[in-house]
Amino acid sequence: MRILYNILFLIFFTLSAPYYFWRMRRRGGWRTGFGQRFANYDHSLKQALTNRHVIWIHAVSVGEVNLCTQIIAALEPRIPNVKLVVSCTTSTGMAELRRRLPTRVSKIYYPVDRSKFVRRALATINPEAIILVEAEIWPNFLWRAADLGIPVFLANARLSDRSYPRYKKFKFLFRPLFRSFTGVGCQSEEDADRLRAVGCRTRAVRVVGNLKFDAAKLTERSTLDVRGMLRQIGVPDDALILVAGSTHDGEEVLLTDMARRLREKFPKLFLVLVPRHFERTKDISQKLRARGVKFILRTEIFPNTHLPANGLDCLLVNTTGELKFFYTPATVVFVGKSITAFGGQNPIEPGAQGKAIVFGPNMQNFADITRAFLRKHAAVQVSNPDELERVIGELLAAAERRAALGKAALEVVAENLGAVERTVEMILPHLEGRGILVTKKK
Repeated sequence: MRILYNILFLIFFTLSAPYYFWRMRRRGGWRTGFGQRFANYDHSLKQALTNRHVIWIHAVSVGEVNLCTQIIAALEPRIPNVKLVVSCTTSTGMAELRRRLPTRVSKIYYPVDRSKFVRRALATINPEAIILVEAEIWPNFLWRAADLGIPVFLANARLSDRSYPRYKKFKFLFRPLFRSFTGVGCQSEEDADRLRAVGCRTRAVRVVGNLKFDAAKLTERSTLDVRGMLRQIGVPDDALILVAGSTHDGEEVLLTDMARRLREKFPKLFLVLVPRHFERTKDISQKLRARGVKFILRTEIFPNTHLPANGLDCLLVNTTGELKFFYTPATVVFVGKSITAFGGQNPIEPGAQGKAIVFGPNMQNFADITRAFLRKHAAVQVSNPDELERVIGELLAAAERRAALGKAALEVVAENLGAVERTVEMILPHLEGRGILVTKKK
């Protein structure tokens, strides 16, 4: 099985490499740390790991990094003598790791899943345990960890409606991999049932809840003065702000056209677009200009930037990691990837700020979260663009309804806190079993 996988992986990697290198170059910042993807590490990392107990935590990209930082905040005080190494796959994820984690936590890129790279990576880092945060299942990495007797934990585990049938179809390959997990912290009972069905051991599976609720951080203070930024570009404090978060292709045009029509009834309406992938900025900008939309890029706003009132229709946010701050002044929030794309995005962050939330029919990747919001009447789900425009118009005109939605959203988030601590409690006994000093929670 391993031989067949490695043959197929080499063929796929060779054929797909040009595309992925093009994507990396497009995103920028790909040269720094590039060799780490092939398990080539510099002397400083090796020196930092010498004679240390090491825990390796992997977060694929920005979304997983947000969860990873919460796990580290809860785990690190309990294991004071342990060195943490955090890996990610994307350059945007690495930028977030460097921004959010202290220098004492080493940051690396996850190795390409070829046997010799994985062997070299695990030999260098030599972890006592590995924690995968919503990670993809890479066979060579898990096979080698199992061969070395390294316990591997899966945090915030879920199997989507799309991925579950695939894992079941290739159960002969994935069952041994899923059985190798020492602990699996699931988001829901449905996820637990699915993970057991594809091979996870019953005693390893634990329902801990969704870490994304804890990652929203209800009490976190904003480090970006978005309201002040809006004033700079001529948006008055009494403007109605429609924030579209994590939008995908097609949604930006749909929303700008919609905002133009709604502005006939709500002349103080201002649109904030925050695309999921900032590298789409050039394409989005071209489309907005073609429609005559007056907009400014987030990166064009400096401390001395001041524009006259009523000069702009839209702010296009072409940065990463700032979306939650732009929810702060929002009157209504639209959750992207739910109208023109499949899967949806996370509604928890605007919910944690008590905002009126609207999303489309395609929320498959956040099905449990979506159900939690809808059960409590904490969000509105629409089925098509026409209904989206009608509902947003109704919410813009009804402050009491917006307030009721926001209050219910806050309650949903508050009721679902605690998953991070439960995940840490799942992991700690196994670390003690490997001779790591674990202190009591303060």
